[in-house]
Amino acid sequence: MGLTVLSVAYPLAPVSPDCVGGAEQVLSQIDDALVRAGHCSLVVACDGSRVAGRLLAVSRETGSLEGPAIAAAHARHRRVIAAALGRWQVDVVHMHGVDFPHYLPRTAAPVLVTLHLPLSFYPPEVLRPGRGIWVNCVSQSQHAGCRPHAQLLPPIENGVADHFFVSGHAKRNFALVLARICPEKGVHLAIAAAQRAGVPLLIAGEVFSYPEHQEYFEAEIRPRLDRWRRFIGPIGLARKRRLLAAAHCLLVPSLVPETSSLAAREALASGTAVIGFSRGALAEVVEHGRTGFLVNNEREMADAITRAPTIIPSECRRFARRFSLQTMTSKYIETYRALCRPANSSASRGAA
Repeated sequence: MGLTVLSVAYPLAPVSPDCVGGAEQVLSQIDDALVRAGHCSLVVACDGSRVAGRLLAVSRETGSLEGPAIAAAHARHRRVIAAALGRWQVDVVHMHGVDFPHYLPRTAAPVLVTLHLPLSFYPPEVLRPGRGIWVNCVSQSQHAGCRPHAQLLPPIENGVADHFFVSGHAKRNFALVLARICPEKGVHLAIAAAQRAGVPLLIAGEVFSYPEHQEYFEAEIRPRLDRWRRFIGPIGLARKRRLLAAAHCLLVPSLVPETSSLAAREALASGTAVIGFSRGALAEVVEHGRTGFLVNNEREMADAITRAPTIIPSECRRFARRFSLQTMTSKYIETYRALCRPANSSASRGAA
C-alpha cells in the first residue's frame, strides 16, 4: 500500500534540489524518492521551496532572525502542520529541523526525527522523546554519541546522487568551501589556509539573517576577501557539480563535529580531495592520504592543500560509492513502513 508522509523542514531554509543545507537536500531527495515510488509526499517548508510532491508553503522570514521573528515562524509552522494532519490521513510525520520541538505536532501518527546537526545543538530532552516519537542519526559517529534508548533507530547515512560521479571537468587551481557562513563552520580558517598555501579560494554558501551569522561575515569573512579569495554566495545544483569537479580540493574547516558532511561526500564522488579537521563523521568520509587529508589546524590545512594533487580522483570516486543515495532513500521508506506497523514491532527490534 502507498504511504502518505508529511515531511517538515526547518522553517527558515527553502527545500529544493538547489538548496544549501544538508538537511534540506536530504529532505528533497526523500521527497523525490517517495513520489517516484508512487507514495504521497507532503512537505511543509518555507516559500521558495520546490518539491516533487505537494508543497505546503509557509511564509519565510526575511528580516533579522531574532526571538519574535523565530517565534512567529514556529507559530506558522504549527498551523500548517495541524491543517495538513486534519486534511490528510498521514502515515508518518518526518521532522528535519533542529528546532522541531517548537512545532512538534500532537498526532496518532508515528513521528520520525532525523538529527542532521551536532547533538550539542539540540536540547537534552530530544533524546528522551515521548511515546510515538523515533529518532535517527545520519552517521555512525553521531549515533555512537547518543545515549542508547528504546526509540533510537539505526543510523541512515546520507547518500550521494549518481550525477556527481559522471562529471568530466578538468581540474583547476582553486580550493572550494561549500557551507553555511556561520562561526561554527570555521570559514575564516579556510581563507587563512588557502592564503598560506598560495591557492585561490571560492566560498559558496548562504549568510542567514541571524545577527550572529551576519556579524561573523562582516567581522571575519568580508575583511579577508580579495581577488584570490572570493565569496560567491549560494549556488544551484548544476554550478555546484561543476565547481566540485573542477576544484583542486574541498576544505571542511568545521569547528564542531560534522554529522555527515554531505558536501564532502559529493566532492569525493566528483573525484575531488577533501581536507578537513578531524572531527565527527569526517573521519568516516576521508581516508587520510587516499581520498584527502585530516588535519588539526590552519597550518596543517595549508600543507595539505599543496599535497592535494597527489590524491587520485578515481580513488575518491571508488570510495564514495559506499554512500548510495538509493540506499539512503530506500532505508527511509523501509523505516516509514516499519513505524506504521502495529506497535512499531520491526522498528523496535532494529533500535540500537
